[in-house]
Amino acid sequence: MRKIKNKLIVSDFDGTLIDDNQEVLPEVREKINEYIACGGIFAVCTGRMLVSILPRVRELGLKGLVIAQQGAVIADIESGELIKNDGLNCDETAEVCETLEILGQPVNIYSGDKLFTDIPKDNEHLKLYEKIIGVESKHIQGKVSEFVRDKRLFCQKVACLVFPDKRDELYTELIKRLGARYDVTCSARVLVEISKLGETKGAALKFLARYYSIPTDKTVAVGDNMNDLSMIETAGTGIAVGNADNKLKLAADAVTVTNNEGAVAQIIEKFGFE
Repeated sequence: MRKIKNKLIVSDFDGTLIDDNQEVLPEVREKINEYIACGGIFAVCTGRMLVSILPRVRELGLKGLVIAQQGAVIADIESGELIKNDGLNCDETAEVCETLEILGQPVNIYSGDKLFTDIPKDNEHLKLYEKIIGVESKHIQGKVSEFVRDKRLFCQKVACLVFPDKRDELYTELIKRLGARYDVTCSARVLVEISKLGETKGAALKFLARYYSIPTDKTVAVGDNMNDLSMIETAGTGIAVGNADNKLKLAADAVTVTNNEGAVAQIIEKFGFE
C-alpha cells in the first residue's frame, strides 16, 4: 500500500473532474480509487445543486461528504442527509433578483431541489444547461423577484446565464452593485452566480478539513474557474487545470494538464502520494 502525502484532495466537478463530454475518464476513476484505498479522502466541491451532483458522486462510488451550491450545502453522499443548508433569505434573494432585472438580465434561482427561471422553456441555451445538470427548470411568468416574495422562498443562490463575451462585464457590474453584501463569482464561461457572503468553496474546504481532522496544509484543491479561487487559496496546495481561467492559474501553486487529459489523475499521483 502506498503512503499518502496529502490526506484530503478536494476537486471541482465541471471542467475539472469530468471532461468536456461530461464523463470521468477511466484513468481518473482508477486513480481516485487507488488514493482512497490507500487511506486518502477525495471530495467533490461544486456549484451544482445537490440533486444534480449526488447521482454523479454516487456513480463514482464516493462516500463521506459532498459540497454543493458553492459551499452553501453539505450532505452525506450515501444517505443524502444535509449536514449544512445555508443561503439567501427571501428578502436577500429578491434584492439580488431585482438587481438582475434592473440590468435586463435573465434570472435563475435555486431553492432546494428546484430550479426556477424566467428564461423561456424553448431557449436552446437553457435546454443545454438543463441537460448538463440533469435538472428541469420551472418557468416563471413575470418578475422572479415578485415570485420570490410571494412564495417567501429561501434560496441557496441566484445565477445569470449569459453569453461568454458578456460574462466579465456583468460580473464587474454585479461586484459594484452587490459585492459588499454578497459573494459574486463565475462558475463557468456562461454563468455569473450570487450567493450568501462567506459561503464559498474556501470556507467549505475548511469545513471538510475540520470534519476529517486534517490540517489545512495537508489538503489539495483543484479547479478551473473563479468560483474555485477561494479554495485554491485556502488549501495547502492549490492546483489549476490546464483549461482553467487565466486568473485562477495565476493564483494557483501549480498548473497541470486539462480536464480532457485526466488532470485529476495526474494531481493525485503527484500530490496525493509520497
